[in-house]
Amino acid sequence: MKTSLQHLDTLVAFPSVSRDSNLDLIAYVRDFLAGIGVESTLVHNEDGRKANLWATIGPASRPGIVLSGHTDVVPVEGQAWSSDPFRLTMRDRNYFGRGTADMKGFIACCLRAAELASQRVLHTPIHLAFSYDEEIGCVGVRRLLDLLKDAPVKPRLCIVGEPTLMQAVTAHKGKLGFRVTAHGLEAHSSLAPIGVNAIYMATDLIGAIRAIQADIAATGLRDGDYEVAYTTLHVGKILGGEVMNIVPNRCSFDFEIRYLPEDDEHRIVTRIKSMADEIARSYSSVFSAARFEFIDLQSYPAMNTPVDSEAVKFIHALTGGNSTGKITFGTEGGLFQKTLGTPAVVCVPGNIAVAHKPDENVSDAQLAQCDRMLDRLIEKLST
Repeated sequence: MKTSLQHLDTLVAFPSVSRDSNLDLIAYVRDFLAGIGVESTLVHNEDGRKANLWATIGPASRPGIVLSGHTDVVPVEGQAWSSDPFRLTMRDRNYFGRGTADMKGFIACCLRAAELASQRVLHTPIHLAFSYDEEIGCVGVRRLLDLLKDAPVKPRLCIVGEPTLMQAVTAHKGKLGFRVTAHGLEAHSSLAPIGVNAIYMATDLIGAIRAIQADIAATGLRDGDYEVAYTTLHVGKILGGEVMNIVPNRCSFDFEIRYLPEDDEHRIVTRIKSMADEIARSYSSVFSAARFEFIDLQSYPAMNTPVDSEAVKFIHALTGGNSTGKITFGTEGGLFQKTLGTPAVVCVPGNIAVAHKPDENVSDAQLAQCDRMLDRLIEKLST
C-alpha cells in the first residue's frame, strides 16, 4: 500500500502550474485509482489540455462525502527556493516543494485513503473531486459542478482542501473581479484641454473606489472572526497611455471586491458603476462619448456553513477538535454550496502562511493528522 508521503513525492514532481496542462497528474491519479478498482470520470476544459477528475468509492445511489482539491499550483519564477520546487525535499520533519501545503498534501492523503476505502464495504460513498485552475478563480470545478447538479443524488458534505492546519473553517469571503476601461479623447499634449485624459478618468474612479472602501471600513458590516473584519476593495493593476505628448484616450485598471457572506456585493458594484457614470458625465462637455466599460474577470461566491450544523459536528467528530474559524481567501466550497446545496467545510493539512511562497512546505505531523482524520471517515462510513 502506498503512503501519503509516497503519493506526495510523485504529485510534487508534476509541475502543474495553472498556465500549463495538468493531464499528466490527472493520468497518474486515474491510473492509480484504476489499479485499486475505482473508476474515474474526467471532465476536460474547452481545448482538452486540462481535466477535472471525479471518482466514487461506495454506493453511488446514496449522498456521500466529497474530498475536493485542486491540482494546479502557482508559479515559482522569481522566487528564491532553497531546493528544487518540483522535487520533494525533507528538512526537520517538514516536506518542501511547490504545492505541498496548497494543496497536494491533501490530495496525497486522499489517494492513500481511497486505497483503504476500496478494501472496505462502505454504506456511504466517498467522492474524489480533483479540479484544475482553482488558483485563477475556481475555474475548472465549475464544469464538474455543472454535471453534478443534474445528478439524481447530491453529496451530503464537501471537505475542501485548502490549508488550515487541520482546523475546521466554516466560512470565507466571496470575490468579484473586474477590468474597467476608461474611454476618453486623444489630443496633442500642447492642447490638452481639448482632449479628455483617460488616465484622469480612471484615477478619478479609483479615488471613488477608495472613498467607498473608507466608508465600508467605517460604517459597513463587520465580522471580527476574519483577519480583515469588513468587505475590502482593491485595485491591483493599471495600464494607460502611449507617450508623454499624447493625451491618452484609453486607460484600464483591474479591481476586486472581497465581500463578507452577509454583505450585498451587488449593491457595492452598483454604487461603483453609478460613480463611474457620474465621472463620465463630468467630462461630457468636452467629449460626449466619454465612458467607462466594465468587464467581469473572475468571481466565486462566499462560503458560510453554520457552526452548529450537522456538517461541522461531523468534521469535529473526525478531527477530535471543537473550534471553528473563518478565512479571507476563497475556495470552491462556496460553489458546492451555491450549485449543489452541499454544505462545505475547509479542513486539511498545511499552513496558508507558506503557500505561494518559496520553500512552501507541509509537516510530517500535519500529514499524519490528515491521515487519521480520513481513517476515521472511512470507519464512520463503513458497514
